Amino acid sequence: MSQKTFVIAGASLAGAKAAGELRERGFDGRVVLIGAESERPYERPPLSKDYLQGKAERQGAYVHDEGFYVEQEIDLRLGTTVESIDPDAATVTLAGGEEISFDALLLTTGAHPRRLAVPGADLDGVYYLRTFEDCDVLRERFGAGSGRVAVVGAGWIGSETAASARQAGLEVTVIDPLMLPNERIFGTEVGEFYRDVHLSHGVRMVLGEGVDSLEGDGSVSAVRTSDGQRIECDFAVVGVGVLPRVGLAETAGLTVENGIQVDATCRTSAANIFAAGDVANAWHPFYERHIRVEHWANALNQGPAAARAMLGDDVSYDRIPYFFSDQYDVGMEYSGYATDWDEVVIRGDREAGEFVAFWLTDGRVVGGMNVNVWDVNQHVQALIRSRRQVDRDALRDPDTPLDELAGQPAG
Repeated sequence: MSQKTFVIAGASLAGAKAAGELRERGFDGRVVLIGAESERPYERPPLSKDYLQGKAERQGAYVHDEGFYVEQEIDLRLGTTVESIDPDAATVTLAGGEEISFDALLLTTGAHPRRLAVPGADLDGVYYLRTFEDCDVLRERFGAGSGRVAVVGAGWIGSETAASARQAGLEVTVIDPLMLPNERIFGTEVGEFYRDVHLSHGVRMVLGEGVDSLEGDGSVSAVRTSDGQRIECDFAVVGVGVLPRVGLAETAGLTVENGIQVDATCRTSAANIFAAGDVANAWHPFYERHIRVEHWANALNQGPAAARAMLGDDVSYDRIPYFFSDQYDVGMEYSGYATDWDEVVIRGDREAGEFVAFWLTDGRVVGGMNVNVWDVNQHVQALIRSRRQVDRDALRDPDTPLDELAGQPAG
């Protein structure tokens, strides 16, 4: 194995964790980790939370200490892009022409922000939030402690950015075509809760309206909504989702459908090429379908799973999707994959902001979110995995242990 070369295209969280896993598992061959950014691999959640607010420093976001890659003999190539992949020859070609042969290749190229396709979208002062570079610009503007920002999109990035901006003292307007924040994920009951959280902190919520155009003379000064409202602003932040970076995979002839399609071992349609993280549309043994998860926990765990598969281990990646969010003093954890449900059951006090919400299909829990209630997420995941039909009254009752409902041993 010491003669082998493993290449990882994408110096992301998934890529960095995969590289570390290879060394931890005893791989002593060559590991090449290639990243287009000049920064060593870092985690993205702080970019819309503590780091954006100026409450945390850059150092805390890095996946590994600065000396890690040298110590582990990982050839970290920053500011470098992979131009093409030749699956038959098992080579990657870098910008500049260097060619690297590989025994296995892992694609952890992540995703990029979906661009707003309206007139004025290219004005100065229109920002997206994905990288440290993006965040540093916004952090400086937030640091002024005043001004008006229009946030386009009430999904996770938009909502967290709006909360950070409001906590920095800015006047904030959130615009979204849906009637409630994250309505497709939450439905009414929880969507209303998050809308009201933002309203209670002084955010103006312009919901049920899309963006028709951005206006300004060189720099954005207003957002024009689909019903003709003109929302004045000093700058705008757009958070309308992301698109997986599949260009390399497409030109290499790999199967691409809503991301790079992989099996439960993270293997693509090419036997020696794998994919993990935001870019991977992976077969999930529990859900018996391909799903693509764009959250931190998936990158954290799927990258190492792909590394084990590269080493020939028996891998079947079946973690229940999980993500978390912090907005103002409201923290939450969500587990599941609730694309369709027929009811929502609330345990606790939604009005007080301490509750657990369960999304049910045919009486079975398919998703759960704990809001300012802790140490229950593992039980929520067990309920999902159990596929049990549950008694709604027991599910609502805080005195009924969740592990009991999931059929777990007590304690």
